[in-house]
Amino acid sequence: MKVLIVGSGAREHALTWKALQSELSSAVYCAPGNAATGAIAVNTDIPATEVDAIVRFVKERDVGLTVIGPEASVAAGLGDALAAAGRLVFGPTAGAGRIESSKAFAKDLMARSGVATPGHHVFDDATRAKDFVRGENRAFVVKADGLAKGKGTIVAGDVDETLRAINQLMVERNLGSAADSILIEERIDGREVSLMALVDGHNVVPLAPACDYKRALDNDQGPNTGGMGGYSPPGFFSEADRESAVRSVLEPVVHALADAGTPYRGCLYAGLMVSHKGVQVLEFNARFGDPEAQVVLPRLDSDLLSMMEAAARGDLSGRAPDWSSRSSVGVVLTSKGYPGTYEVGMPIEGLGRIERDTFAFHGGTEAGPSGYRTAGGRVLTVVALGDTIAQARDRAYRNAERIQFEGVTFRPDIARREIEVAALP
Repeated sequence: MKVLIVGSGAREHALTWKALQSELSSAVYCAPGNAATGAIAVNTDIPATEVDAIVRFVKERDVGLTVIGPEASVAAGLGDALAAAGRLVFGPTAGAGRIESSKAFAKDLMARSGVATPGHHVFDDATRAKDFVRGENRAFVVKADGLAKGKGTIVAGDVDETLRAINQLMVERNLGSAADSILIEERIDGREVSLMALVDGHNVVPLAPACDYKRALDNDQGPNTGGMGGYSPPGFFSEADRESAVRSVLEPVVHALADAGTPYRGCLYAGLMVSHKGVQVLEFNARFGDPEAQVVLPRLDSDLLSMMEAAARGDLSGRAPDWSSRSSVGVVLTSKGYPGTYEVGMPIEGLGRIERDTFAFHGGTEAGPSGYRTAGGRVLTVVALGDTIAQARDRAYRNAERIQFEGVTFRPDIARREIEVAALP
């Protein structure tokens, strides 16, 4: 079977790497792919949101399965167009994908489904939003309603920070139309867990849970980013916790989407907050997480491509993936200044010196005559496997240190809390 992976980041590099391990794959293409996918598969140079061009390519090359990586492709209607063309696609329609492209839609869906989530208010006017916050006289989480590449959530520490967040999103328009409307959400404490699942429209097959780190700096300081690293599995989220979240979170929203005439097929991601009060949903994503995919997929012993094809056909019943008992830790190497302004074109050294059971998934690189250069903010995700989280963490950081480019930056605290065994809030 010929496979097309849509997207160009480290997540798509990991998906391409995993698809190539399957006996089902006869050829793997990427649209557009990146420098690293071009070394192991066939890049097409078709942008991920060029729906018509992707559909033409799928028809011309007789691609058996298209896997949608980024949320922008979902929102552009790629899943709809491929389904209309009679082509098998792992990725939701734009209608089902509203669970990510509109946070207000997701909140309404959760309310109808009885899924626990922090309280919120929606505003399309900055003045009214600020008046509400001043009246409450406390801090909130401020979220852009639309797609913002993981940068649309601001966790404010006090009233003034909340007001500044509203100003940034709705007055300064630093995220553009993504913040035409915003959510003012209650702050809750606990630990975040990312739970992804393969969905065939009705059946939900959970993947191994993971934890990611969204803030740019150590100890969860600094601005939100697309993700600075992650690990799997989290010690505080048990198998029983995972099954409970499937029953109380994933299955209800999947059934609600099916009942609404927009069945969900693809990877559904739930961002959960876990505390002694239980589990609440912070967000849904309509695709694999990044960097969660990079730390989860190396632990998967089963054939991912086979399961994605089954999900696309609506036939996941009875499927249960096999997992390695090993742990994984991933550290994202970024360009200096990310998530703000940064320079690109820096030569990358040391990729040839990484150890066995360690992977460098490329997110923002380009290939040149003398090797790879930086071409984005999140440059690489260095992922290591180990018999324990501590071993995987040591290996990930040891190998991250071996990779050098001018201005290289990474958080030093990925998975540290698992080693310190801090108490759950």
